[in-house]
Formats: sequence, structure tokens, C-alpha cells
Amino acid sequence: MSGKRGGSRESRHGARRGVTSVLPSQGAAVQRLPWSREGPAAMALPAPLPARGFELAPSPVPSPVPSPVPVPPGRELHVSGSAKLSAGPDRARVSVRLGSRKGAAGAARSSVSRRLEYIAHSARHRGVPEENMTVTEDFSRLENTYQMEAEVSIIFSDFGKMQNVCNLLTEKLGTSVTISPPHFYHTPEAVDALRRQVCVTAVANTRQKAQEVCRLLGQSLGKPLLIREEETKEWEGHTDSHQVNSPDSLTLQERIQNATAYASCRVFAVFEIKGKENRRKKLL
Repeated sequence: MSGKRGGSRESRHGARRGVTSVLPSQGAAVQRLPWSREGPAAMALPAPLPARGFELAPSPVPSPVPSPVPVPPGRELHVSGSAKLSAGPDRARVSVRLGSRKGAAGAARSSVSRRLEYIAHSARHRGVPEENMTVTEDFSRLENTYQMEAEVSIIFSDFGKMQNVCNLLTEKLGTSVTISPPHFYHTPEAVDALRRQVCVTAVANTRQKAQEVCRLLGQSLGKPLLIREEETKEWEGHTDSHQVNSPDSLTLQERIQNATAYASCRVFAVFEIKGKENRRKKLL
């Protein structure tokens, strides 16, 4: 009995020694082996895990796109410029007066009508459109006679053609017509064009002035930050000349000069300074 008991104890102790399992540490993974024919599966040693303080490396962050370097405050160029332009008259108006005084009304009308037709034909033949000719007539009776008066107003855009027409009428009609001196003037479109052109020229002069200053200092001119029109002036003829002759005794060129329109403009601008110029661009 004692031998059996001892053997049973040893067998039990042996079984205990053979089935001794190793408990995994906290957080360790345990892998079980399948049962074998000889006996129950033994517990496998846990696989080593990474230390608790280990962290995965962060994914690389794409580098940001470089933004343009802002211009530091105070890197501005303040400059002013001006321009003065002139424009000669683009229109001239000539008036041709004629009349007839007859004892019969029909004779007075016929005399004036023939000359009116010749004046209109001469102007049309030299390129004057019909809408640029205006005819006014006045018929009256003085005592026992009839008086017919007429006036033709012709607008010319070509001053050479104007002279040709006036010379022809003086040659062919003589003292039966009275031709007034031409009146030169500007159309509204011509005045507006002069105003725009002088303003644009003043801005261009201001920008050129700023470019020369930046080039002198080795800088590069940037975009305009402010453009302001400060002063504009308009006048006709020369303000510093004194008129000596009477208006009726002026020559054709003097009349054109007196009718010439002048305009001046002064602007103020602020430009950005970008920095030193690229020498490679200079070489290219």
C-alpha cells in the first residue's frame, strides 16, 4: 500500500513537473499548441512584444508650397508726373450769303436759286456731304420790289477742300456772293479724345519717371498701388500771346492757331518696389 501511495505521489509530482506552465506577463500573447497523442499540449512561450514606450514613426508631411514673399511695409515709390497736349480744330464753318432784288417775285427767286444750286453742286463735287450744308432763305417785299436773301452754311472737315471751294465761288460768282471768314472749332468727340490722351500720357510719363528712379537705385519697379488725377486744365489759343490784329484781318493759319485746344494733366502715383533687379535678365 505504501509503495502504491509513494508511486502515486511521485507520479503526481512528475505530472506536475511535466505540466508546469509559464504564465505570460501582462499584455503578452499566448499561443496554444494542438493536442498530441502522447498527452495534452504544452503551453508555448509567449512571443516578445515591443516595449511599451515604443511609438511608430509619423508619416512624412508634404512640404508646403512656398508663398511669394510679401513686400515689407514702406517699400513704395511716390512720384508725380504731368503732360501737356494740343489739338488743332477738326471742323470749319463757312457762310456764303447772297441775295437778289427784282421788280418781279419770280425773277428774284430764280436769280437766287441758280446760285444756290451752283454752290451746293460745287461743295458736293469736292466731297462735302449733303448733311453738312444748311440753306436758309428769306423773301420780303420792299416798296415796289421783291427781295430774296439766302445763306448757305457749309461745314468742312478738310480745310484744303474748304479753300478750294471758297476760291472757286469767289472766282465764278464774284461780288454776287459774300463769303465769311471760316470759323474753326472742335467737335465734342475731338475734345473728349484730347482729354483722354493727355491723361494717359501723364500716367505714362509718371511710370517712366518711376522706372528711371528705380533703375538709378538698382531696384525693380512693381505694380501701381495708387493713381490719382490731381489737376487738369483746358484752354484755347496761346495765353501768353497778345492779339494785335482784328479778327477779320487774321490769316488762315492765325485763325487755326487761335482755335487750337490745349490740355494739361498732372497725376500722382504710388508704385511697389519689388527689390533688386536680376542681373541675368540684364545680360539677356
